[in-house]
Amino acid sequence: MRKINKAILAIAVPAIVSNITTPLLGLVDVAIVGHIGSAVYIGAIAVGSTMFNMLYWLFGFLRMGTAGLTSQSCGAGDFHSSSASLRRALLMAFVFAAVLIVLSRPLGYLALDFLDADDATAPLARKYFSIAIFGAPAALGMYSLNGWLLGMQNTRSPMLVALLTNVVNIAISATLVFGFGMKIEGVATGTLSAQWIGFLTAMAVVWYKYHPEKIPFAELIRRNALGRLFKINLDIFLRTLCLVGVTAWFTRAGAAQSVDILAANALLMQLFMFFSYFSDGFAFAGEALAGKHFGAGDNDALRTVVAALLRWGLWIALGFTALYFAAGEFVLRLLTDEGDVISTAKEYLPWAVSIPICGIAAFIYDGIFVGLTATRRMLVSVASGMAVFFIIYFALMPSMGNHALWLAFVTYLAVRGLSLHFLMRRLK
Repeated sequence: MRKINKAILAIAVPAIVSNITTPLLGLVDVAIVGHIGSAVYIGAIAVGSTMFNMLYWLFGFLRMGTAGLTSQSCGAGDFHSSSASLRRALLMAFVFAAVLIVLSRPLGYLALDFLDADDATAPLARKYFSIAIFGAPAALGMYSLNGWLLGMQNTRSPMLVALLTNVVNIAISATLVFGFGMKIEGVATGTLSAQWIGFLTAMAVVWYKYHPEKIPFAELIRRNALGRLFKINLDIFLRTLCLVGVTAWFTRAGAAQSVDILAANALLMQLFMFFSYFSDGFAFAGEALAGKHFGAGDNDALRTVVAALLRWGLWIALGFTALYFAAGEFVLRLLTDEGDVISTAKEYLPWAVSIPICGIAAFIYDGIFVGLTATRRMLVSVASGMAVFFIIYFALMPSMGNHALWLAFVTYLAVRGLSLHFLMRRLK
């Protein structure tokens, strides 16, 4: 068991560090434009970053699908298949990125219309988007590389690349803005440069450390291989749409009630996000180790890994529950000094405290199912959770108000975890 726990932590800890540092890209941009001299630049960066988050999140299957297939090939000792998975994923990433660049103008207008940016913010956000969109091949390519490295049981390299990317972004953006007097263009160029430097560094690490085999193009586009990849990625894509649907509706429902409730919900969701950074680290360990033992045909080791991951998940959930119960209000006051918002958030804080216990199984099992490439079951669990979310929301919203929204969200997480638990038993 000690060996299994060591393997889990070797993957989970660097992944957690990467998860925590990733949001710094957007935070650094906001901090830099916050000193330009106008609040409109902060709004433009916030809108521009959200545009890319919405766009790139839909392509998360490039990471998850690649991680599952590669971890199984790794367990089976089939380096040829893992090399093919890498090159196939990069090919797909570049094709999708080319489409995004070609369609960047209409996509930009659609995203701005959806986000309802004001007349002062929209032109600056559009300028940021028009420059940073040329980082799409690097951003999507990093999804593929990170998934492949995770499948190869390596999260240390992605962590170091993430740290490098943030340092480069700070250096270039600050130099262009404060040294050369550039404004939104300087921040966008800094982000673009950091993405490409990070991607090229990761490519160099992969080719120097692993020397992937050359795969004939005809093999990369072989029908049965592409068919399996398409099925896995389509399931993950549809699952992502369900996640986006719930998240977007949660924000919309809060905004429809009042500004204070919208702000309070946003603050409380930061507690969920912080918890998810840690939970995702162990989910990544599930992707790598479950896929590896499944690919090796070692069912005993697979069962041991699943049991160990669930134990780690339980301890994480208990720890965060205790933390939020004891210091939840303190954390809220660190995030804002608006008394009305804090007062509103305190009313709904117990729901946020319950999130770790209700949501941990969904995170852990998601990682395990990605490793097993049992993506259709993941889609079923999320779709079931989404259905329960909207049923509870529409049934109870008139009588319970924002409490109904939080009850729907917490139940949605619990349903995902419970359904995956029973699906896992059937899978065994």
